[in-house]
Amino acid sequence: MPYTERTAARYTRPMAMKTHEGGCHCGAVRYRVELDLDAPSITCNCSICGKSGTYLQFVPPEKFTLEKGEEHLVDYQFNKKVIHHLFCKTCGIRPFARGVGPTGPMIAVNVRTLDDVDPFTIATQQYPGRDK
Repeated sequence: MPYTERTAARYTRPMAMKTHEGGCHCGAVRYRVELDLDAPSITCNCSICGKSGTYLQFVPPEKFTLEKGEEHLVDYQFNKKVIHHLFCKTCGIRPFARGVGPTGPMIAVNVRTLDDVDPFTIATQQYPGRDK
């Protein structure tokens, strides 16, 4: 892709960081997170993401606060066991995951579990997790 003002703007625009609240369906798990919803969310086709339909945004742990519900979270790990896929033991919703990414500890927020977001308005970027 040639370098143009349009592509330059993509990489130099200020980030639209905003604090959002979210949680599981039954309300047992609640969190607050600061993220940029103008950035594309990841849609992955790995065995777990493909079946659960998550839209993911990755944030460092200091941008994420679990407000309540740690005792309601169940941890599921598979494959290399580097990501803690967490789900609510009451309603089964997966609001976020904990793990270590290329730059250190991270939280993978399921954007579909944010209170103030319509998932049909979220820009997404595909990630071929099935092929990794």
